[in-house]
Amino acid sequence: KRETGESRWEALVRELDEELGIVASAGRPLIGVPFSYADKSIRLDVWTVDAYAGTPWSREGQALRWVDEAALDAIPMPDADRPAIAALRLPSEYLITPDLPPTPHAALIDPITEAMRGGVRLIQLRLPQWARADVSRLAMQLHALAQEYGARLLVNADIELAIDTGLDGVHLPARVAATLDARPLPDQMWLGVSCHDADELAHAARIGADFATLSPVQATPSHPANAQLGWERFGALVHDCPLPVYALGGMGVEDVPAAQGCGAQGIAAIRHLWPG
Repeated sequence: KRETGESRWEALVRELDEELGIVASAGRPLIGVPFSYADKSIRLDVWTVDAYAGTPWSREGQALRWVDEAALDAIPMPDADRPAIAALRLPSEYLITPDLPPTPHAALIDPITEAMRGGVRLIQLRLPQWARADVSRLAMQLHALAQEYGARLLVNADIELAIDTGLDGVHLPARVAATLDARPLPDQMWLGVSCHDADELAHAARIGADFATLSPVQATPSHPANAQLGWERFGALVHDCPLPVYALGGMGVEDVPAAQGCGAQGIAAIRHLWPG
């Protein structure tokens, strides 16, 4: 809770000292979460603290324990905290596979394996030209590999396929998400939604999405005529969205700082994250 005249960072440093007895020396914003209750509206300003002095202890008598990020879903928390937990668990880069024609599975397995070796930990399998049975077989092979690297594999649009093959989740196009009134997946699976404006972001939040992509931020070879949001408009939309958001459209790894500076989780990309 910021006091008069305090910056966001100064408020965080003071609160951490008052509640945990530590002195933070380095950190960065992770996500801002606007949330409305019946009688008030709040904004959670969540940061990642990269360096601090001291040993955390319960200065105000509150319960305190270390928890692995993967176990956070099992702990009861207010609804406003859910986007922050998702942001803690999501990486800064999100690979979307190219729209390849049907091809031997090695043509995807090899580069995706290389991407995971390079640190990619979130992948969307998007193959609209492929037969569903072939996507299913490939997804099962890739999911086994992803588990070895601690990565998560999502399939585009096909909710039933994701559930039947035990994948980590689904990424829905905006047109598919628009047909839903509620979350279509169990809580332990990831749900992403492609968005292009404020209304689509708001709908993604209403149906219980864990994160969204927002595009196009910049021009892309695949959609050169589409109007771009630009960083200023992108940042304004992210500021009002209660979800982790990935910048999509003309993005590369070098754009991660700019995206995060706008309040985003990071960047999503095809060309610039696809090996070779």
